[in-house]
Amino acid sequence: MPATPAWPPASTPRLFIDEPLEAGTVITLDGAPANYLANVMRLKASDPVRLFDDRTGEWLATVSDVAKRAITLGIQDKLGEREAVPDLWLLFAPIKKGRIDWLIEKATELGVARLQPVITRRTIVDRLNLDRLRAHAIEAAEQCDRTALPVLEEPVKLETLLRSWDAGRALIFADETGGAPLAQVAKQGPAAILIGPEGGFTDEERGIIAGVAGACPVSLGPRILRADTAAAAAIAVWMAAAGDW
Repeated sequence: MPATPAWPPASTPRLFIDEPLEAGTVITLDGAPANYLANVMRLKASDPVRLFDDRTGEWLATVSDVAKRAITLGIQDKLGEREAVPDLWLLFAPIKKGRIDWLIEKATELGVARLQPVITRRTIVDRLNLDRLRAHAIEAAEQCDRTALPVLEEPVKLETLLRSWDAGRALIFADETGGAPLAQVAKQGPAAILIGPEGGFTDEERGIIAGVAGACPVSLGPRILRADTAAAAAIAVWMAAAGDW
């Protein structure tokens, strides 16, 4: 007997919808999502679409109508619950466009719960297009079967962030002057990884960070890493050491 084909197929388009989803409801998409489904993917009536909402999980929908500038979907079955996300924050000094886009994508793929831009003394980029960065996070989640999106916060000055730091959350900061190997420090529980700008932290900033309860300087190995590479490497090491991998 031939095997029953998997449903929905692995090639089924997948989209984030920023509203609560439930079986039996009908949604109409316009703009870029409608163009993608109708003109890029060339979907027609009864074709499947996978949807997730960062709230309830992932759902199977089918196309019920394709118009010139809109597409209507009927939500049918729930495919899975919203995934459990480790309580890890990434605190990072903004870097140049292109490299920060890559950082956001990889942090999303790796499962970070919160993304917090931090303005330091040596931060060169102080203006961020958060809508563009969120779009990169959404695209990464769509492509990598994520059902949860990281929270993207407004930029904040380092001193302001640390002034009200919760002592119950470990503060792991990549210190270019050295520290304990990250794999030996990482453990389950609320944590944040702090990555400075490519010029590094000033001595004054390093002293402020070290004075925070629960702060721990760590080394990311013997090689010099760019800020975006350091962030991805640190997240991966923490996830592995904390048991997420």
